Amino acid sequence: MDQNSLISVIILGIIEGITEFLPVSSTGHMILAGELLGFKGPAETTFKIVVQLGAIMAILVVYAQRFWNVGMGVLKAQPDDIAFARNIILAVLPAMVIGVFAYDAIKAMLESPEIVAISLVVGGVAILLIERFAPKARIMSIETLSWRNALLIGLFQCIAMIPGVSRSGATIMGSLLLGVERKTAAEFTFFLAAPTMVAATAYDLYQSWDLLNFEDFLGIAIGFTMAFLTALLVVKTLVTIVGKYGFAPFAWYRIALGSAALAFLYFA
Repeated sequence: MDQNSLISVIILGIIEGITEFLPVSSTGHMILAGELLGFKGPAETTFKIVVQLGAIMAILVVYAQRFWNVGMGVLKAQPDDIAFARNIILAVLPAMVIGVFAYDAIKAMLESPEIVAISLVVGGVAILLIERFAPKARIMSIETLSWRNALLIGLFQCIAMIPGVSRSGATIMGSLLLGVERKTAAEFTFFLAAPTMVAATAYDLYQSWDLLNFEDFLGIAIGFTMAFLTALLVVKTLVTIVGKYGFAPFAWYRIALGSAALAFLYFA
């Protein structure tokens, strides 16, 4: 791996770790940054999918006790823990099914910075509208979500298969529309990320394994590690920011970045 490639995977890993849990689209940021860095190659799209799992692993560390308690509660047939696990499973199912059937289309969109830029702007406007007109919060915990709402939130997550939309953004905004309280919505998208991205990573590696060489795996490993370490610093901070300021600052950031990217792509 040459020096430029090493610097690129480190930068992209850090970008992923910072943006994965923010409603600004980590994949979109990596696509735009990859365009600026000249990060191209057979493993490019696989890198952008797999490296996300590095950030997701931070969730397993930060919330390890919560996952453990839920697991033990399920074994003991505790109603709240069973409801928590049920809602996570139901919310993951739509992405797993649609992801398999739309795999080729999703991979193709990962190569389009134009789609990312447009999605950033449209998503930013959507966040501002939802923040303003969402119904009053009435669901204060993941355990009290109905199975229908969990499934609906999972369908909202599928919109993020369009790069630039943001998985966390789509999930959180869908939750707000269903009356979920902000902090609960943010935490639900954290917990939902783990099984979703494990499945996406496993499926992409299965599909792309024969196209990857040692250097590709090395780059993925470095980006994965950087994303994990960076995300550890971001996860708890996001919950605090959201509770204090809401999602509007992220919406304006998306609109500004998307507009700048469109201008750059048009004039470049």
